[in-house]
Amino acid sequence: VIVSALEGAAVVGGISALGGALASIGIPVNSIVEYEAELKAGNFLLIVHGTEEEVERAKQHLDATTSTVATLHAIPVSISA
Repeated sequence: VIVSALEGAAVVGGISALGGALASIGIPVNSIVEYEAELKAGNFLLIVHGTEEEVERAKQHLDATTSTVATLHAIPVSISA
């Protein structure tokens, strides 16, 4: 059900609803365009959320596989005074 909803997502302002969701978590627009093209080509997108150590460990596991690309995006941390 979710997959079919994403496949039919309306494009708004040049990016889809999925692109908007990715932008809302801090993914750069140029990466969003690339990820959407890869998804349309039948590839997968895996998002890992965790501590810096957990994310690095997940990237190491992906690098050891036949995955095409494993990219880290650091989400800015807001510090309140």
